[in-house]
Amino acid sequence: MEYISTRGNVEARGFIDTVLMGLADDGGLMVPVQIPVISPDMLEEWRKLSFQELFLEIFSHYTNDEIPYDDLKEMVYTSYGNFRAPEVTPLHKVNDSLYVLELFHGPTFAFKDVALQFMGELYSYIAKVRGEIIHILGATSGDTGAAAIQGVRGKEGIKICILHPHNKVSKVQELQMTTVDDSNVLNLSVEGNFDDCQKVIKELFADLDFKGKYHLRAINSINFVRILAQTVYYFYAYLQIGNSGSKKINISVPSGNFGNIFSGFLAQKMGLPINKLIIATNENNILERFVLTGEYKPGGFTSTYSPSMDIQVASNFERYLYYLLDEDAVKLSEYMAGLAADGKITVDGELFARVQADFAALGVKNQQCLDIIGKYQQEYSYLLDPHTACGIAAYEAFGGPDEVTVTFATAHPAKFDEAIALTGIKQEFPAPISALFEMPQHMTVVEHDKAAIVRELQAFYG
Repeated sequence: MEYISTRGNVEARGFIDTVLMGLADDGGLMVPVQIPVISPDMLEEWRKLSFQELFLEIFSHYTNDEIPYDDLKEMVYTSYGNFRAPEVTPLHKVNDSLYVLELFHGPTFAFKDVALQFMGELYSYIAKVRGEIIHILGATSGDTGAAAIQGVRGKEGIKICILHPHNKVSKVQELQMTTVDDSNVLNLSVEGNFDDCQKVIKELFADLDFKGKYHLRAINSINFVRILAQTVYYFYAYLQIGNSGSKKINISVPSGNFGNIFSGFLAQKMGLPINKLIIATNENNILERFVLTGEYKPGGFTSTYSPSMDIQVASNFERYLYYLLDEDAVKLSEYMAGLAADGKITVDGELFARVQADFAALGVKNQQCLDIIGKYQQEYSYLLDPHTACGIAAYEAFGGPDEVTVTFATAHPAKFDEAIALTGIKQEFPAPISALFEMPQHMTVVEHDKAAIVRELQAFYG
């Protein structure tokens, strides 16, 4: 398996070189030359596998044998050895038509742990076997930062800097990042929103001289490994309930940066027979508007009760557009140039019909989000975080007869008590989260200014 850029101007790379490149050197995103297709018979054999075993099976189709199996196995079992559930991502039945896949049993209580615990081990492995300097640079709307820091803190040969929007993440999300005092961790709190942080990151990765000089590596979902690791729990969820008779299986995904939902799209292309892929978002509803109208156009930023989805520019949209355009890198580059020049992308005709066949989408209003949290606590004694509540609202909108929907629970509700408290519900924090409030914080507040951020990076990376 080799990997190429969506924009067609990068020589094909192997798996490890793709990991190290992160954002493609031509500004595109790396994708496999060919997506492997898993046969129905193999899917049936996979039904009996544990999460870790399934992970190894899926990755074996993508790693080019660059990583010896025993080394990969050790990384996988180490990555998930500290999850609070033996299943890693346990499936909770809410009612006859709804399951919730709990993705929040990792060390930072969010779905990002599933991919980033592994990526931390992978980067550490690459640093050792290749003698590579690993300087990780990423932006977060809340959960990625904490999970990435947790995955690499204290690891030899790795430094990590995370940008987060100042006062625009939940308090628990902020504390999970900024109470870490390891010398290889730098938190920059940027006066702006997530899109501002992400824009700086992309510009720095596109500056090949700067990227090379400071050995920058990506931890965001621009890195294909993040996408691939997330496909595992799509297969795992489907295979856990895939024997539920003749019912079709939908998956509803809270999504802001298009990474998690794109992982589901990739799983579908690999042969996983998901019925509907449902995008759940909030009032920053660029993805809903694209699915409903064919226009991808960033709008005004709105702060919501589900801040991890407060995103207007979805990084992984380019990967989906590449496949929508039948892997035509020239057309893709034209569309992306149009986005840069005109501030929007429009698809119509057959392309728009394909978009609507690929996805359903719902932008959930703030009050609706709170109402869903209250409803499911009252009716099912099941507490949802606000992002998961958006996913449940989308299930209610698009779930049909003779269908079962799996909604991804992307975070533990304790991470977003500001929203939960508005419903009148009082929750008890897990001990690791309660302890955060007694710890000192370590972060640097910077203006939304690329030059100021660069100065901080130069001092940190050395």
